[in-house]
This record gives sequence, C-alpha cells and structure tokens, in this order.
Amino acid sequence: MLLLSSHTNIFNRIIFAAMYKLVYGIFYLLSLLPWRVIYLFSDFAYFLLYYVFGYRKQVVMGNLQTAFPEKTEAERKGIAKQFYRQFADNFIEVIKLISISKKQLEKRLTGNFEVLNNLYKTGVNVQLHLGHFFNWEFANLAVSNSCIYPLVVVYMPVKNQVFNRIFYNLRRRFGAHLVAATNFRNEFAPYSKDRYVLGLVGDQNPGNPDDAFWSPFFGKLTPIVKGPEKGAKINRTAVVMCKFHPVKRGYYKIHFELLTMQARDMPDGEITKKMLAFIEDAVREHPATYLWSHRRWKWEFNEEKHRRLVI
Repeated sequence: MLLLSSHTNIFNRIIFAAMYKLVYGIFYLLSLLPWRVIYLFSDFAYFLLYYVFGYRKQVVMGNLQTAFPEKTEAERKGIAKQFYRQFADNFIEVIKLISISKKQLEKRLTGNFEVLNNLYKTGVNVQLHLGHFFNWEFANLAVSNSCIYPLVVVYMPVKNQVFNRIFYNLRRRFGAHLVAATNFRNEFAPYSKDRYVLGLVGDQNPGNPDDAFWSPFFGKLTPIVKGPEKGAKINRTAVVMCKFHPVKRGYYKIHFELLTMQARDMPDGEITKKMLAFIEDAVREHPATYLWSHRRWKWEFNEEKHRRLVI
C-alpha cells in the first residue's frame, strides 16, 4: 500500500507540473499581446458578466442601494456598469502583469511612495491598511517594486492548485513575501523579526460578528475584523492608509496617508474607525472602483448583542 501511495503521489506531481507549465505558458504568450488587444478580451468579459450572466448583479445593486440611497436608480445602474468594466479589467490586466517590466510598471502606476520610504529611515515597521480597490494586483507589484521596505502581503489561497501557483508567483515577481491568511500567525512570524511593511485589506467581513468592531460604513453599522488594529498595536507599528484608482485604462494612481507613528497610543477602535472613514471617502470619490460584488452588509446589527462593540 505504501508503494502504491508513493507512485500515486509522484504521478500527481508530474500531472501538476505539466498542467502548470501548460497554463502558465498560455498566459505568458497572451501577456505579450498589446494592451489594446488584451482589453478586447476584457470588453467581451464585461458583456458576458453584465448582460449575459448578470454575475452577482442582485448583490451589486443591493450594495449600491445601501451605499448611495440619495442617487437615482439610473445613477446606480451607471455605477454598476462602470464597476463591471473595472471588474473585468482587474482580472484581464493580471495577464499583462505576468511579463510587465519594471519600467512599464512604474509608468502605469504612480504615487507618493516617499511616505513609506521616509518612514523606513525612522526604524519603525508599517502596517498598510486598504480596501478592496481596483486594481489590487497592480498595486501589489508597484509597492513591492518601489518601496524600500520588504512588502509582506496577506493573501487567500486559490482552491485550484495550478492557478494558486500562478498567482503566487505573479505576486512575488518584484520581491513581495506572501503569507496565507489561513496560516497567518505561523507564516508571518519569521518576517515580524525584521523590517517590513505589512499590507492588509481591512474592510473584510468577520467570521464572527459577535467578536468584531461595529462602526458606521456608508451610514449603516457594519462589523469589521479586529485583526489589523490588534496586530498594529501588538507589533508597535506605524499605520498608513492606502487607496488607488484608475486615471485611465491601464494607468493607476496610488496614495499613501500616515495615520499614526505609534498604533499603541491610539484608543481602542480608533484605527479601525478612521480606516473605514478613509475607505468610504475613497469610494465616494471613485464609486465604480470598489469591489461591490461581495456582500458588504452581510450581518445585521443586534442592539442587545452588539451595542458594546460599537466604536
């Protein structure tokens, strides 16, 4: 039985390696196509997502209704259409990132990286808090390329092993270190002993709303994970807010804003509250560039259970 199991494992590894090389090779060849050709694929994907399949359209329109009740139905529909275009671009652009050069990356995403690089001189480590903005894959490569700090990124592994390996290698192209959200404590421990900037998407829905901060987000009380604030205080980091948006197709602007040099000095809940306000302001400025296809208001506030958790 042991011999059979060993042969099976070897066979599975051979199949995985062959599939990875095949899929990666196809994507690499596609990445060499001009941007204008790549965007033809994105336009087609947008048509399918919005007009044919209506991918999570009910969730998107529900989120927009909650966030922008003052807008007309036609205005919200306009935002939704722009969102689906950005959604399609976000994933189609990943193909180009497989082979993008540093020169092209620096041309296509610009911003005030000096905010992070000046902090490096102070000796303090940094937590970078951001929301689900498009295009986060572009931002990941740009920060790891332009930042003096080693960038540590928390990611959620993809179930398909071939695509998980492709995304893993893509995100590490310019030096980022990846830490799986499913094993964060163990994988982050070695990096925590050295200099780092830790990138965290802070507007995640918590698994347990009874053990989360509750704070207004677009006027509605929303549970937010405590982890980012808790980690910043434990590790005595500075906290920097981050937002980014497309200025035109394939070109992005990123903005960093220092919140505090000493997270531990801020009252409990204050970092999370200011992070949510920062994200909301960014979304109001560019409403179509936020990930509306996830249930942002999944949990309902219970006065008796959650009142003590409001910040």
